[in-house]
Amino acid sequence: MPKLLFSRIRLYEFKDLMPNMKRPRRIDIVLNCRRRKKDIQCVSVQKCNDEMYSSKLSCQTDHELHLEKLLKDKKYLAAFHSFLQSEFSEENIEFWLACEEFRLTTSPEDLQWRAEEIYREFIQPTACREINVDQRVREKIKQALEKPNLSCFDEAQKHVYLLMERDSCPRFLHSDAYLSLKRKSRTLWYL
Repeated sequence: MPKLLFSRIRLYEFKDLMPNMKRPRRIDIVLNCRRRKKDIQCVSVQKCNDEMYSSKLSCQTDHELHLEKLLKDKKYLAAFHSFLQSEFSEENIEFWLACEEFRLTTSPEDLQWRAEEIYREFIQPTACREINVDQRVREKIKQALEKPNLSCFDEAQKHVYLLMERDSCPRFLHSDAYLSLKRKSRTLWYL
């Protein structure tokens, strides 16, 4: 009820302000004006929604693309690793790199001891460089150690990757280390 009352008051205020304005006499002109205003409003709302969606999309994929580039380029990877060391979270990148190296293992004997080594160093609850994964993932990896395969660390690696993508990478992209490295790579390109 209050909304209706408020809108009537507003309508009366506008009517009081409008007596000095010339009004079109033809109804088709009035209808066309109303139709054009609605079309303009619809287009502007759609444009705003599209811009907001594209900016959210670019923001989401921006860090993802940057992390992929960071992990592929040796210079950026070294800078990202030293940045994570300064934040005392280098175990994330080291675990991710160890998993990537583990996937390249071909012999079953090497697979067994590398899997145990990764588990002791990163997954085990008393590990010196323990990563942040939940208990379910830990138990799943522990069971997979009996007969390890190339994908036994996939879930933990994906979790660590997403953690770096959402947390560490955005801070690194705004850090002085990244910005100076980016400037240096641009100037070397021009030389």
